Amino acid sequence: MTFSRIINLFIVFLFLHNYQACAQIENQSDNSKKTKNDEQIFNFIEKYPQFPGGDSALIEYIKANLTYPTEAREKGIEGTVIIQFVVEKDGSITNVIVTQSIGGGCDEEAVRVIKSLPKWEPGMQKGQPIRVYFTIPIEFV
Repeated sequence: MTFSRIINLFIVFLFLHNYQACAQIENQSDNSKKTKNDEQIFNFIEKYPQFPGGDSALIEYIKANLTYPTEAREKGIEGTVIIQFVVEKDGSITNVIVTQSIGGGCDEEAVRVIKSLPKWEPGMQKGQPIRVYFTIPIEFV
């Protein structure tokens, strides 16, 4: 990944994160969803989860661990895979799904990298760790 692509990834990441936060502010009455075990997963919260070392460390982690799939390279597939996941109360990553696909093995590679992330600092609400949805774009060029 070139430096300009890393910067693009970071800009897209911040845009999506801010867009998601703004959309949730407009709909604060629907602040969380309940799962099968009635455990809430929050969208709009006081303190968002953070990757150890911050956004720049997250970009470096993805850059170091992402491999451009051979099939995508051979077919000239490029684009952005958007991944949604939950940062759990203990900082672990669960419920990883692709919300925007480009195919060619890129979706699977993006999911693999996100599932390999180390534990994050969890999101907080009223001083308590909570489960939080998080969305991140991963660009393949």
